[in-house]
Amino acid sequence: MSKRTPPFNALHAFVITARHLNLTRAADELCVTQGAVSRQIATLEAYLGFSLFQRHARGLVLTPQGQQYLPDVKTAFDLLLSATQKACRENAVIRLKAPTCAMRWLVPQLMKLEAEHPEIHVSLTTTTAHDVDFKTENFDAAIVFAEQPLPANQGYKLFDEVISPVIAPHLIEKMSKTGGELDLSTFTFLHPTHDQRDWKLWLHSNPNHAFTMRKNQHFDTMDLAISAAIQGFGVAMADISLIEEDSRMKRLVRPFAESVKTGAAYYLCTPPTQPQLTQYRTFLTWFNSSLSHISG
Repeated sequence: MSKRTPPFNALHAFVITARHLNLTRAADELCVTQGAVSRQIATLEAYLGFSLFQRHARGLVLTPQGQQYLPDVKTAFDLLLSATQKACRENAVIRLKAPTCAMRWLVPQLMKLEAEHPEIHVSLTTTTAHDVDFKTENFDAAIVFAEQPLPANQGYKLFDEVISPVIAPHLIEKMSKTGGELDLSTFTFLHPTHDQRDWKLWLHSNPNHAFTMRKNQHFDTMDLAISAAIQGFGVAMADISLIEEDSRMKRLVRPFAESVKTGAAYYLCTPPTQPQLTQYRTFLTWFNSSLSHISG
């Protein structure tokens, strides 16, 4: 008896055909023609040296040799399928989309997730877009920035956008050494939008702080404005959740305690049909339980 590896496709065709005992239905499941199934069965029979099926007008019947051969072959395929599914579950990659404006907050969170769950692999795609369309985009989850509340069935809130002025510590120290009072009017005001709405909102909500914005610099995103503030370019209006790590590392300080909600928020969104993976459920549970304390 030859010890060559038996033809895998022919073995698969045998198992499927034995299930249906009908070439047409087997061909439909295998997405091939009836003639292709017949050729695969004939190839396996030639390899084995005996017939697997008897052809009758109403369909197929397994030969005694086929009946004896089938259970072990089916068990082997079931084991192969189980091993493959297990490997996919254990090595699955969660495809996450997120806007660049969330990176300053998201990267530290993903580092915490990796430390607690090293078995979870996240493939991160960044974009300047703030939304996601799961019908056309191949992602398992997405961080979305929305100015209006999202329905509960579309995602759950991670945190509200709450803004407050931020500035590099050395600028504050420099002003303190000169004995001058903190007057933000002497700094360049860094804006994430050209309409300056964040600064206008904060100043409107805190009329006791009146600044003349003589020098202004505009950026395409809040993250760029925050980065410029860290480098000492001026004073930025920032989301206090986004700069949590920068505050902890003393790269930025908040000169005033006052903050204001903009009405916008960040959400974790998932597609209607979610991957049936243990890692995926763990990923969602972790975000929900570990970060719920910052939502509001």
